[in-house]
Amino acid sequence: MKMSEVSEVITKVDIKPKSMHRAKIWSNDVENLYRFQQAGYRDEVEYKQVKQVDKVECWPETGFVKKLQRRDNTFYYYNRQRECEDKDVCKVKVYVY
Repeated sequence: MKMSEVSEVITKVDIKPKSMHRAKIWSNDVENLYRFQQAGYRDEVEYKQVKQVDKVECWPETGFVKKLQRRDNTFYYYNRQRECEDKDVCKVKVYVY
């Protein structure tokens, strides 16, 4: 199965996480989760399910999420650099599927 086919399956099936824990240290993954959660989504999986998209726009240099559309259809635009400060890392929810 190709990645695009996997993405297509993920967006059509309502996938729920099995558990959740809080992030303890910053990482690239925590940074992207922070951005999804700021925009009102659990993570990339939920964003793709709700918005019915295959791809999320990311900065090529860092791989961080560049732009997200909220549920009310307004957009959040993010910088190339880290935005999740150390004091906010513990607020980020990490979901396990």
